[in-house]
Amino acid sequence: MLPEPILTPTTKDDDHDRPLSPDEAREVVGTDVYETLEKASLALFARGTETLADLGILLADTKFEFGELNGELVLIDEVLTPDSSRFWPKDDYRTGISPPSYDKQILRDWLETLDWDKNPPAPELPAELIERISGRYLEICERITGHAPAEACQ
Repeated sequence: MLPEPILTPTTKDDDHDRPLSPDEAREVVGTDVYETLEKASLALFARGTETLADLGILLADTKFEFGELNGELVLIDEVLTPDSSRFWPKDDYRTGISPPSYDKQILRDWLETLDWDKNPPAPELPAELIERISGRYLEICERITGHAPAEACQ
C-alpha cells in the first residue's frame, strides 16, 4: 500500500473521465473549490480506510464525484461501493500482486482477455462470470453490514 493516498482529479469528457493535473483542476474549478474538494476527498478516503480496516478490508482505490447544487458543493453518485472502489481482503494483500477483490475488478480483468475495442456493443457476459461478480458483491456487503442484503432490508 502507498504511505499516503494520491489524489488524481478528473473531469467528465464526452465519453469518459478525463484525467487532470492538480493545476488543470484548479484552473477548471478555481483554487478555493479545488482545495475544498481535495480536503473532502482525502477525509472521506481516510474515514473509509479506517472503517473498513476494522473489518479486515483494505480500501485500495476509490472515486468520489462532486457537483454543485444551488451554489453548494455536494457529493453525488454512490460512494464506497464495489462499483466505485477497490476492496481487498487485508489478509490476502502482498506487495506486487493483485489480490482477490470484492469489486468490479473481476469484470475488468475478464474484459482485458478479450479482443474487444471497448466500443459498443459490449460483449455478452457468461453466466459464470456474472455469478462470480455477484458473489463477491454479496460477500463485501455482508462483511461491511454484517447481514446478507435481504436480511438488511427486513
